[in-house]
Amino acid sequence: MKLNSSPFWRIIKNLFSLFLVIFFVLMIGGIVLFANYIYDFPRPEKFSESQFAEPTRIYDRTGSILLYSMINEENRTLVLLEDISPLLQQAIIATEDKNFYSHRGIDIPSIIRAISTDLKMRAPVQGASTITQQLIRSYFLSNDKTLRRKTKEIVLTMGLEKKYSKEQILEWYLNQIPLGSNFYGVETASQGYFNKSAKEVSLSEAATLAALIKAPSALSPYSENLSGLLARKDYVLSRMVEEGYISLVEKEEAQEEEVIFNDPILFNKATHFTLEVKKKLEEKYGLSYLQREGLKVYTSLDWTLQQQAQEIMESAIEENKNYHIYNGALVAIEPKTGQILSMVGSKNYFAESYPSDCGSTPSQCLFNPEFNVATLGKRHPGSALKPFVYATAFQKGFSDDHIVVDEVTDFGIWGGERYIPKNYDNFFRGPVTLRSALAQSLNVPAVKVFVNLAGIEDSLTTMRQSGITSNLPAVPSIVLGGGEIKLIDLASAYGVFATKGLRVPPVDIIKIEDRENNIIYSSYSADYKRVLSRETAQTITSILSDEDARAPMFGYNSNLYIPGYDVAVKTGTTQKYIDFWSIGYNEDLIVGLWMGNNNQEPMAHIPSVVPAGKTWNRFTQYALQYLDKQKSSGE
Repeated sequence: MKLNSSPFWRIIKNLFSLFLVIFFVLMIGGIVLFANYIYDFPRPEKFSESQFAEPTRIYDRTGSILLYSMINEENRTLVLLEDISPLLQQAIIATEDKNFYSHRGIDIPSIIRAISTDLKMRAPVQGASTITQQLIRSYFLSNDKTLRRKTKEIVLTMGLEKKYSKEQILEWYLNQIPLGSNFYGVETASQGYFNKSAKEVSLSEAATLAALIKAPSALSPYSENLSGLLARKDYVLSRMVEEGYISLVEKEEAQEEEVIFNDPILFNKATHFTLEVKKKLEEKYGLSYLQREGLKVYTSLDWTLQQQAQEIMESAIEENKNYHIYNGALVAIEPKTGQILSMVGSKNYFAESYPSDCGSTPSQCLFNPEFNVATLGKRHPGSALKPFVYATAFQKGFSDDHIVVDEVTDFGIWGGERYIPKNYDNFFRGPVTLRSALAQSLNVPAVKVFVNLAGIEDSLTTMRQSGITSNLPAVPSIVLGGGEIKLIDLASAYGVFATKGLRVPPVDIIKIEDRENNIIYSSYSADYKRVLSRETAQTITSILSDEDARAPMFGYNSNLYIPGYDVAVKTGTTQKYIDFWSIGYNEDLIVGLWMGNNNQEPMAHIPSVVPAGKTWNRFTQYALQYLDKQKSSGE
């Protein structure tokens, strides 16, 4: 009898065959199960192919002042590892993953130690996730505590470690982690909490940021658990000592240092201006795109001039409340480029409406803070349109020494009534030159020029070509303030005089860059159009800056005169004292200013040169001196 044919060996052979079958079944089943776990794995290289969400940011003209950040759920600024303080890197590594530079993504000793601690404490009190695991989990996966999720995490972690350097993984992690208050990544958190870059944080601040990783919301400095955050900060400092990153003396000094946090406010400066820019961006790109693609928008705003304009306007309104003036708006423009240097849409965007029970619409309030009068307010311009009428007459060959008679004049029936305008002071001066008539803002001569010399339709065409978008009616009263106009349009239209006849549209966005700093929009290729001849524009400028010609009405050294500068200026007062205007310019600057009440209640019966002219003069003097200093310094 053969040995392998005995009953015993047949049983052994059958058992071995069964074992092989079971082994292969289990192996195939394991492969299928594993494949099921990882069938929808993202590829590790996705990190280099995709971008973290980053909000679009709106800056001033220098790019150094952040005006507004178009945040969705994640407010993030991406930076390179070299732009993050080594102290901050060390604080996070010491606390979150001390073996980061030595393990392969999974820290087995830490896992064993964590399990041991959890068993002793009979609770999951110690974690063992590496920085790479945390990065994988936050970017690709959910926080579900399932076997499938954990399997994915381990496989992806090992794949990421194999494909990328430790420095690259750390850079991604430091840009990805949530740090509370809608701050994602260490750069945004550093700026948000301490108003400094992640490269500039102190040891104490670095430890504080590292402390937030454990529980960003619960440990927020703006919560009631500030003591918990500071205690965690001290723990981070202790870990840095243990890992040899800092000395005991440095730790103790950092513990004594007071950590000062910014006020919990959203970046929102020059609000009326910024919201106008934001609106244009949303129309062009869409809000969702702007909230994730990290565009950098460089606006025309000069932050120094903006601050001064806001301060001057607030104080001016306070000073003029006795005149029943409760609001004001201002626009400053660079004539040759059309760039808006400053925009004040109301006395103060963040102030309360007045009266407090007036409601939320401009028509109900003397003062409505949020309504942007500069761009949305349609107000009667008073005499501010006269220069365009005179310019039209000069275009037709009339000179500034042409004579018209200032006398009682019946211009016929308009709107069912006879139109017989008067001058502001109710006096008539007889024969006057066009220069004197415009410089003194005489009403009757202006209407005569409008109707008889320039022509109503041709004058309206000049206004439209200069940038006045309102649909003004073709009636004689337009030249004295009939119709409605926006401050931004009026100030920009005066640019045709400042540029010697060229129409330069207003500009609020200079350029836009994508996250790779490629310019995707630029305003520098503006298409300028000639509206007036150089001679006509220069004649208007000469008249509006002629101190002798306007002196009979305004006197010498009035609010229209700026010592040391040749500045042309025109005021406007509506018939019922509802709107006060002052628009002035030279080749470097246009300043348009309005004062009044949102609900169009009349103000005191005074000429606009008193409140509006004084406020205009105060800002214009400052702005011209400031621009001169910039020129001399080569900025």
